[in-house]
Amino acid sequence: MATSLGLLLLSLLALPRAGAAEGQEAVVCAGAACYTAHWGKLSADDAQQRCSKKGGNLATVKTEEEARHIQSALARLLQTAVPPAGRMGRFWIGLQRDKGKCLDSNRTLKGFSWVGGGEDTLYTNWYKGARNSCISKRCVSLLLELSLPALGSLPRWAEGPCGSSRSPGSGIEGFVCKFSFKGMCRPLTLGGPGQVNYSTPFQASSSSLQAVPFASVASVACGDGAGAASFQSYFLCKEKAPDVFDWDTSGPLCISARLGCNFNNGGCQQECFEGGDGSFRCGCRPGFRLRDDLVTCASRDPCSSSPCQGGATCVPGPLGKDFTCHCPQGYQLDPTQQDCVDVDECQDAPCAQECVNTPGSFRCECWVGYEPSGLGEGPCWDVDECAPGRSPCTQSCTNTEGSFYCSCEDGYILAGEDGTQCLDVDECGGQEGSPCSGLCFNTEGSFRCGCLPGWELAPDGVSCTGGPTSPGPPARPPQRGHVGNEEGTLVLSANTPSPTRDTEGTSKVAPTSRGASSPPSIPVPASLAPPEMLAPSRTPGIGTEPSTHQPTATAAPGELAGEDFKAEQSDEGADGQRLLLFYILGTVVAILLLLALALGLLVCRKRRAGREEEEKKPQSAADGYSWVPERAKSRATENPYSPTPGTDC
Repeated sequence: MATSLGLLLLSLLALPRAGAAEGQEAVVCAGAACYTAHWGKLSADDAQQRCSKKGGNLATVKTEEEARHIQSALARLLQTAVPPAGRMGRFWIGLQRDKGKCLDSNRTLKGFSWVGGGEDTLYTNWYKGARNSCISKRCVSLLLELSLPALGSLPRWAEGPCGSSRSPGSGIEGFVCKFSFKGMCRPLTLGGPGQVNYSTPFQASSSSLQAVPFASVASVACGDGAGAASFQSYFLCKEKAPDVFDWDTSGPLCISARLGCNFNNGGCQQECFEGGDGSFRCGCRPGFRLRDDLVTCASRDPCSSSPCQGGATCVPGPLGKDFTCHCPQGYQLDPTQQDCVDVDECQDAPCAQECVNTPGSFRCECWVGYEPSGLGEGPCWDVDECAPGRSPCTQSCTNTEGSFYCSCEDGYILAGEDGTQCLDVDECGGQEGSPCSGLCFNTEGSFRCGCLPGWELAPDGVSCTGGPTSPGPPARPPQRGHVGNEEGTLVLSANTPSPTRDTEGTSKVAPTSRGASSPPSIPVPASLAPPEMLAPSRTPGIGTEPSTHQPTATAAPGELAGEDFKAEQSDEGADGQRLLLFYILGTVVAILLLLALALGLLVCRKRRAGREEEEKKPQSAADGYSWVPERAKSRATENPYSPTPGTDC
């Protein structure tokens, strides 16, 4: 019973406002915009559609002044109903955040944007921190207490779900629209009894507008409504000059000869002067002049109302009927001729290289690779990146106009992401093959060639020629090999002949370096065998074949980098070859013995595994028994159960 009574009371409290919600709105116009407040439990999208059908959008609240205009509209709306005291209500405004766009606490609007576009604002009034949700659309509403005394503070911003047609959202009571115009007319002033009603382009009607939007129609009904004759007139708010808006009428409206200047000052803005026959006219105070509407006054100093905006300076014209706005240096007048905008001096290309426009001025900058010649705006000079201490290149650096490039010496190539490093080229191990016909030793930035024993380096420093003991090249050249270390690389060419040794038993090589000089010595790879073990044998009457070993190459101290590489052939070459053959045969025998041993171990393990498997097999019930051998038919009559000598039982 108590629950039913509570529901009845709530429904009764909601009846007055529910009736007022049908078609009730409040209008406030100021500046260049009008704001309308509406009752209605709608979603944010439905509220936006209501506003857009009349030519507007959900209201923006970008400044504190705009927030006060909206507060005034809401206060007038609340006068049309009597909501319960202490109850909080929410009214949609045009601030939303789309689905998939997350909260950005570093921005003023926290990732929200105005319905009409843009995120610029000079004013915020958040009620609570916005929720960090990216999976649904979020909308902002004005939160205020639905009682007139509570309108002392500006409404706070509350964000939440945007609602739907079936569920508009918790606490939603209405919405606020905004309509922008190019100008406003002053409200009409009556000189006698009557009433004025304004019809705006956004289908709102009001008789108490402080500013009337452009293209609105004013309906004037003169008379006190107490039996006196009355008539109705219509006037239009028009643009009479650029940015000048006024009504298409002149003189006071609804003048009364009986009342004269006693009623609303005769409709005059400043002074009202009566005639002797009951007529009157409007006048102005000293320093002002009467406008063309014969009602309002304008200052004789046209600059008294500060018509020039921003940094513009107002200069009165002749006779005080006009004015001109002047802008400071670096600015120019905008199309309204009353405000200043920045001049882009960079369009005239005042700088030799880069021009950066600034408010009211500009500055010159230099391109990358240049620097100013002085502290002022002097010319730009090229930066010498290759100067000592500044060069980024590891070897050669060439300065160019505004830039530079690196290069490497012969035997090196450019490397690194920025192209400033040099990497040694391995001439002996390149894809094109070794440049030497015999041995090839890579060095830092170059290479050296050498020959096998029995051959000597040709004058060209690359090929090998037969020595005095070997008149011609071998029938089958040795296989190519490649040995390298930190000092260089040794390569055996596929058609390398055998060099000869000199009397001192040392090998020498003539460099074909592209550099200026070569290292004084040739390192010996650690994997090379001693020459005594690999020296080729020589038999009288038979040509010497090139050996397959890599000789030890050394250079005498002080030897120049262009000497020929020479090798001395051992007198015991034949013994060396036989010894090498013995080594080979011994190695083969050892390998065969190892293979035989491995095979024997494999067979032995396989047999052992077989025996272990047989032992692991489970024994059947017949194990330990054997079949009785068949007996002769002649003994079938014998008693099978009598044990006799010689039987199995």
